Amino acid sequence: MIKIELKYLFHPGKIRNVQIKNRIVRSGTYERRATKDGYVTDRLIKLYTDLAQGGTGLIITGAIAIDPKSSGSPDQTNLYDDSFIPRQRKLVKAVHDYSDVRIAPQLVHIGRQLIDPRYPPVGPSPILNKYTKLIPRELTVEEIRAIIERFVDAGRRAYEIGYDMVQVHAAHGYLLSDFISPFANKRNDEYGGDTQKRTKILVDIYNQLRDEIGKNFPIIIKLQTQDFISGGLTVNDAKEITKILVDVGYDAIEPSGGGGESMLHSMKELKKAYPSNVIKTPEDENYFLSTAKELKPLMNNCQLILVGGIKNPLSAEKILQENHADFISMCRPLLYEPALPNRWKSGDLSPALCKSCNSCFSTMMRGEVFCVVKKRIEKRKLRKNKDMLKK
Repeated sequence: MIKIELKYLFHPGKIRNVQIKNRIVRSGTYERRATKDGYVTDRLIKLYTDLAQGGTGLIITGAIAIDPKSSGSPDQTNLYDDSFIPRQRKLVKAVHDYSDVRIAPQLVHIGRQLIDPRYPPVGPSPILNKYTKLIPRELTVEEIRAIIERFVDAGRRAYEIGYDMVQVHAAHGYLLSDFISPFANKRNDEYGGDTQKRTKILVDIYNQLRDEIGKNFPIIIKLQTQDFISGGLTVNDAKEITKILVDVGYDAIEPSGGGGESMLHSMKELKKAYPSNVIKTPEDENYFLSTAKELKPLMNNCQLILVGGIKNPLSAEKILQENHADFISMCRPLLYEPALPNRWKSGDLSPALCKSCNSCFSTMMRGEVFCVVKKRIEKRKLRKNKDMLKK
């Protein structure tokens, strides 16, 4: 049997001055394993040490709230004040016990997708969110500046905790992606209007955080590139935004798209509206690759992290070899197989076991996020073993 060497996928890479042992990133994945007050738990630490042990080069955490009024659920992790630092530090240390693994927090403000009876949702403009059926309150300029400061404070805490870099979440219909979206942002002040002004909030976050933490700590971003709704953000808009973010200094961009509202499309339109929901064939995989091909020539020294339907190591290798991306990132495949990178490195190049059924999405609504298929298989095995013991 001919052994295929994945010399690109398992070759070290760099984001700014941080070396990463391979080109595999665990994309930020909602976990719902914090306490009801947003503190790191041992269950959450176990999730990340399993990923570290499994061979992932860079782990991006699930979304971490930067504001007490911006948490998506009671058990989402928080970092909006110093009380969260000790448990966060314990998590980072546990991952760093695997000395060649890097970790970054993903910082988020839920924005107009917030559903919380205590706090009304907020956004750049009072545009009805068809997913939540709520109209957000329009933020004042002073409130926008306060939110920027919240992002900067959380980023500074991440730096002090010992994270290797920080990711700003500006995708999926959350607050920062709403600012860059022509659908959600109808402002006519310094934070709305043309693409440059709609992107100003991302520029301000970068510049102010860079002033706080110095020149060596990487600042990366998950970037909305398509809203998949009428009048929303397009790839052409994203190309303009990418140029701005590269020029200001962001160290890596993870292009993504879609959000709550785009998931309301009919099944006939769903593939275009939210491609991750309809991976049925190999041709449906790597669904943001065409976007990456448009953005990569604009990146200069900024690294491109390709997310979206990546399940086949040979496909990932080809993407890297052809320089369409610098890193590949996965979410659902690593829910099923935290040790998937090690499996591929060992020579087992069969695709990820994840079936892309999206049953994990339903668990997010109820509590801890997990792979339903994997748990079902484990229960069957346990039942079978019990039956064998009875015989």
